[in-house]
Amino acid sequence: MSNPETAVAPMIILVAGPYRSGTGDDPARMADNLRRLEEAALPLFRAGHIPLIGEWLALPLMAVAGSRAVGDAVYEEIAYPVAHRLLPRCDAVLRIPGASKGADLDVKIATERGLPVYHRLEDVPGCTLQAA
Repeated sequence: MSNPETAVAPMIILVAGPYRSGTGDDPARMADNLRRLEEAALPLFRAGHIPLIGEWLALPLMAVAGSRAVGDAVYEEIAYPVAHRLLPRCDAVLRIPGASKGADLDVKIATERGLPVYHRLEDVPGCTLQAA
């Protein structure tokens, strides 16, 4: 929980890391990756920030648009562009470990926009390591 005595201004923080990368498009492995992204989002929320994960928006949109398989035309139309459209509205990025071209591109865009990019939760203002 955030402590009012040490409260920091809330930020909208994009959590970037592997989702599809390294999974061979295995749905269970992709779900594991999403869980890791979400586990990083929880301490951000508890610190008073608003965490965002691109897949939280992209996955329902892809389903409604009729995506039938990871990597199909609908997936490609929506998956990465969602995060890129979110970035102008974000105050920072938290890049969690793991190989990911998409997350690396998010970091590149954030850096070009002058946004802080954090690589450890404890470096985010107001955050401490907390159990999920």
